[in-house]
Amino acid sequence: MSTAKRNRIRYTIVFAVLIAMVFVLLVLNINTGNVNISPGRILQILFTGQGEQNELNIIFKIRLPRLIMAGMLGGALALAGFLLQTFFANPIAGPFVLGISSGAKMVVALVMIYFLDKVGKVSSFALVLAAFVGAMMSTLFILLISHFLPNMSGLLVAGIMIGYICSAVTEFLITFAEDADIVNLHGWSQGSFSGMDFGDVASAGIIVGIAFLLTFFLSKPIGAFQMGENYARSMGVNVKSFRICLILLSSLLAACVTAYAGPISFVGIAVPFLMKRCLNTAKPIVVIPAAFLGGAVFCMLSDLIARTAFAPTELNISTVTSLFGAPIVIYMLIQRKAKNAQ
Repeated sequence: MSTAKRNRIRYTIVFAVLIAMVFVLLVLNINTGNVNISPGRILQILFTGQGEQNELNIIFKIRLPRLIMAGMLGGALALAGFLLQTFFANPIAGPFVLGISSGAKMVVALVMIYFLDKVGKVSSFALVLAAFVGAMMSTLFILLISHFLPNMSGLLVAGIMIGYICSAVTEFLITFAEDADIVNLHGWSQGSFSGMDFGDVASAGIIVGIAFLLTFFLSKPIGAFQMGENYARSMGVNVKSFRICLILLSSLLAACVTAYAGPISFVGIAVPFLMKRCLNTAKPIVVIPAAFLGGAVFCMLSDLIARTAFAPTELNISTVTSLFGAPIVIYMLIQRKAKNAQ
């Protein structure tokens, strides 16, 4: 059997497993809760839209929007991590580790507090814009530091410090803004998919969908860039413009996740690594959709655990993603050190 055929079989198996897991988690998440709905009943309601009013409300107003957002935002976060790892040529780079999510969180918290106090409400797109501004601020600061700290380990430490500073500012803002208007700000600042509706699904879907398509269309230049800047230039890639595109897309994706669900840790690092290992390739045209599906599965499973592990108490989503993601990152670091020692 040729290598190309073996690779095709491997890719088919991986994508089939990911799609099957999405479907299983879809039914399992909708089925699980204070009110249990049988899988057969769930499928009937989803395909026909008919059922008892109580069941319809539970599925279409509470569980399904939350589940779709968990999958979509999980995929967006994994994709943002893949783009940042391509940009910095390092598998440890990610929105949370580099402080990008924390920067987005800080500006969103500031906008939420100001608008809720002055206007009484704030739109989803305004939150995404605020998160994008915060993400870009952190990213630009990281790029500035990279000129003085070419060593990636030093850059990661700087990113972590930026994250701590932004988190400290956010907590300061929250501490002096506790009132009935921002009762959900504490939960949001820790990361959560609760309280989503189909309006959020539609607005987030537009942003994530456009960013995904743009990223997928960049598969060829990303593949060339992975071989080195000189190789990318020889293939006709405008490296300067390409790097700007990577930063803008990764910041937009991370900003969208933070605006809707708060900062979520480790997904952007762990999922791209797992997908590359499962596929046994780093080809962008294969890894990009796999990373998106992998991020969706990761966050859908994490959200299920967060909701049900200690019900009726709900865990923050980052608590669960850290529990699963941190060991993967530790394994990645050990493996990388062993590989460099050879």
